[in-house]
Amino acid sequence: MQKLLNGLRLFQRQVFQEKQELFHTLSRQQEPRALFITCSDSRVDPTLLTQTDPGELFILRTAGNLIPTYGAAIGGSTATVEYALSVLNIKDVIICGHTDCGAMKALLHPETLEGLPAVKVWLQQAETTQRIMDDHFKHLSGDELFEATIKENVVVQLDHLRTHPAVATKLKNDNLRLHGWVYSIDSGTVWTYDFEKKEFIELQ
Repeated sequence: MQKLLNGLRLFQRQVFQEKQELFHTLSRQQEPRALFITCSDSRVDPTLLTQTDPGELFILRTAGNLIPTYGAAIGGSTATVEYALSVLNIKDVIICGHTDCGAMKALLHPETLEGLPAVKVWLQQAETTQRIMDDHFKHLSGDELFEATIKENVVVQLDHLRTHPAVATKLKNDNLRLHGWVYSIDSGTVWTYDFEKKEFIELQ
């Protein structure tokens, strides 16, 4: 905890002073460039990854970067998506998965969820991912299966996102762009989903 307090003091004494004009502007309004939906994993830092300043990303973090379909669970994630698009008029939404994702590991090894009833229920939002892996990726195992699950889950969550009225309306009007990313913690590489080729390619 002491490290956090020291960091807070440094922010107040130095960082805030250097960006005081930016924070003064942000105190009155926000105009984020994108809604960035990613995992709660502490190793994934959206602003560090994209080198953005405060106010540039509207961030939603959930275990496994899961987004319930509209109506399945009206809660914080649904409200965040609605506010981002309907109020902040955001034009780009990124769903970003990552390597070594604990949620996807648990999806492949449900026996590890013993004693974690809330996590088990939450992972139902990835049931489609699990079924796709069972039906179409039986030839994979180990790390290859794990990586494919992480990537496939991003695609599934993009489909879930499309069920939200605010998303569907803006897509219909060509007023929204969806992006699927997977970030490698080990290498810093980011793969992006190519909707035409239906595969992930390295983002250059």
